[in-house]
Amino acid sequence: MSVLTKLSSSLGSKIQKANRDLAKQIVAKSDATAVKELVENLENKNKNIHSDCIKVLYEIGEQKPELIALYAKEFIELLNSKNNRLQWGAMTALDSIASLQPKIIYPALGKILDISKEGSVITRDHAVGILIKLCSVKAYYEKAFSLLIGELKTAPTNQLPMYAENAASIVTEKDKMLFIKTLLSRIADIESDTKRRRVEKVIKKLS
Repeated sequence: MSVLTKLSSSLGSKIQKANRDLAKQIVAKSDATAVKELVENLENKNKNIHSDCIKVLYEIGEQKPELIALYAKEFIELLNSKNNRLQWGAMTALDSIASLQPKIIYPALGKILDISKEGSVITRDHAVGILIKLCSVKAYYEKAFSLLIGELKTAPTNQLPMYAENAASIVTEKDKMLFIKTLLSRIADIESDTKRRRVEKVIKKLS
């Protein structure tokens, strides 16, 4: 039986529970055949089907990233989609597998960051997540960290605390001062006391 019959849209539902349940079933069985069918249908002419497929795929990625890691190139290609759901869904999937497929994802950083600047908040969040994961790879640290600093300088203040918190663990000793200096330069921009304190906590932890 085709895995497509278990998608929310195939069941006549607009609720995402069926897609989440399907992802759990695929993860439990490590069902590579089902994953392959979902990837193949990311270009399905039926908008509801391809939207459900990307949803199930990134849900799988969050639970068991190795199941979708083989399809890094397909997710990178999907970033070109004019369908916002497919675009941020692909970025979410790439974030989940960045540590598993750094050699494939690293060369696509230019595209990833270009897309993130024009995309949704979710798209940008996961683009930054990808950068942070690539910073953990020694060969890619220098460039990825430089790009990360650029993102911190321009990030919306609502997102900045999360980015700072998530990135703190990958900062090397030699780059601590640059990281702290970058965050300090943004403190005055943050109107929310709670969010400002979160950034200040990161600075204090690294100081």
